[in-house]
Amino acid sequence: MTLYKLPLSLLCFALCAAILPATGYAQVQFAIGSSVDDMEGAKVAVEGETPPADQRWNIHGQATWVDQYHPTFNAPYSGTNSLTPHSNSAETFDATLYLGVKLWDGGEAYFNPEIDQGFGLSNTLGLAGFSSAEAYKVGNNNPYYRTPRAFIRQTFNLGGDLIELEDQANQLAKTITSNNVIITAGKFSVVDIFDTNTYAHDPKGDFLNWAGVDAGAFDYAADSWGYTYGGAIEWNQDWWTLRAGYFDLSIVPNSENIDIGFKQYELVTELEERHEIDGHKGKFKVLGFVNRGNMGSYSNAVALAQQTGTTPDTSLVRRMAWRPGIALNFEQEINPSVGLFARASQNNGAQEAYEFTDINQSVTAGLSFKGDLWNRPMDSIGVQGIVNGISKEAQQYFAMGGLGVLVGDGALTYGLERISEVYYNLGVAKHLAFGFDYQHVVNPAYNAARGPVNIFGIRVHADF
Repeated sequence: MTLYKLPLSLLCFALCAAILPATGYAQVQFAIGSSVDDMEGAKVAVEGETPPADQRWNIHGQATWVDQYHPTFNAPYSGTNSLTPHSNSAETFDATLYLGVKLWDGGEAYFNPEIDQGFGLSNTLGLAGFSSAEAYKVGNNNPYYRTPRAFIRQTFNLGGDLIELEDQANQLAKTITSNNVIITAGKFSVVDIFDTNTYAHDPKGDFLNWAGVDAGAFDYAADSWGYTYGGAIEWNQDWWTLRAGYFDLSIVPNSENIDIGFKQYELVTELEERHEIDGHKGKFKVLGFVNRGNMGSYSNAVALAQQTGTTPDTSLVRRMAWRPGIALNFEQEINPSVGLFARASQNNGAQEAYEFTDINQSVTAGLSFKGDLWNRPMDSIGVQGIVNGISKEAQQYFAMGGLGVLVGDGALTYGLERISEVYYNLGVAKHLAFGFDYQHVVNPAYNAARGPVNIFGIRVHADF
């Protein structure tokens, strides 16, 4: 790690942590919109009691620092988008405020100003399932300001049990009915609402790998930081929820700038089923999406390169096209302290990745354990395995030296990218946690000639 970067980020974290109360640890979960089962602190109101008045406004905050390191690994060659084979470390820091205010009956507005700093390993390149979801595709040595979220939420009650929602980040304390319709519009992340999972979805508190916290082949609309403009509607009814959304794509693939005019867009829908097995809750979700944008075909890029004797480049053959995909998402409580989860996803591998990462097929499965099992109720452990793959067209493109969103070694001896990850979260106090993360990557960026890579990480998270 560069020496001048570490003190700066630690100083930022220390300043933020100093103003956060250290009386209780609570993992930040973004209640931007979802079924009541997803909302932390939701409880059924006691019949006959008068529900408390809705909260008028709230403020919460968080600060997260992550450092990752990998030792030297085998690599006979490297390319523009390769993970460096030399020992390397990198760190990221972010601090966020979550401001909420009630506008009218059922209407709320939320605003999340944020300070970011740092880089992912090798400038967030060299792994299709990148090792830290706290790292963005852009970085800076100095702290800089962003507004990742600014949105309005409207809830329409449709009857059922009265549910009391507690005060938390991006959620005002209020009472709603279990059956409802929720509309969210503005700037936020698609995966704030879609493809959520209780056990694997929050890099501030559980797994870090990109393909572990989100479905790897879900090429969701986003700028280089993971956010976009759009809207979603959710219909929650008894044991099921139906979601649909319409979002802006970037101006060009993997861009810092969003196409505000919705000329390029994503349509996404998700059906969620909720069940119980021997009294233990579970969910199964089916998600479908399609991107409509100016994107390049791998085959066309390869054909042009063969004609001209050059390296294939999808940016030279871009045209308006559709790119569909699907994702399955499962979670099941085994007992109050153990949870099982799995995801499987696939997209059209004929076109280049547009927003997320260079994955055409992905399967993930794992287990999550709460510290009650070993008399450490604020601790947790998670283990998962990830397998990522790309299409035949993509394999040929990268073998000829093409570059993608995150990968491109200049040549390719293809193999499935296989990732194992384990983390341990140590709850120091209710609002402060230290995390330790280890990832073993076989065939990084699908290249059997490079690796394997061992990645070690530490995480410090504070919130109020």
